[in-house]
Amino acid sequence: MTNSILNTIKEMLGITAECCDFDTIIKTDINSAMSTLYQLGVGPKYGFTITGAEELWHDLIGDAKALEIVKTYIYLKTKLLFDPPTSSAVIASIERMITEHESRIISYNESISVLDNL
Repeated sequence: MTNSILNTIKEMLGITAECCDFDTIIKTDINSAMSTLYQLGVGPKYGFTITGAEELWHDLIGDAKALEIVKTYIYLKTKLLFDPPTSSAVIASIERMITEHESRIISYNESISVLDNL
């Protein structure tokens, strides 16, 4: 898997890095997911957006290995916006996964905050 946020999400969506036909839509959907992540306490102090394939995962989550879940979270949110499943059961399942990921991200940030105050 690539270190580029855009190219990683494109690969997860089944789109090659070389195909740029949907980049504008995918970037917008990724940035939407990152806005939610920012509200959950993930990312740089003043927020983060991508403009192309140059922005890397390290730029967003640094060395926080426990935040690998962020990649799946952004993929799931982008999938629902860009290429939603036709089955309402599959949509509901993805929405439950998103909610679980949000809970885990919040829990991670709370545990880091507690450790910082020790």
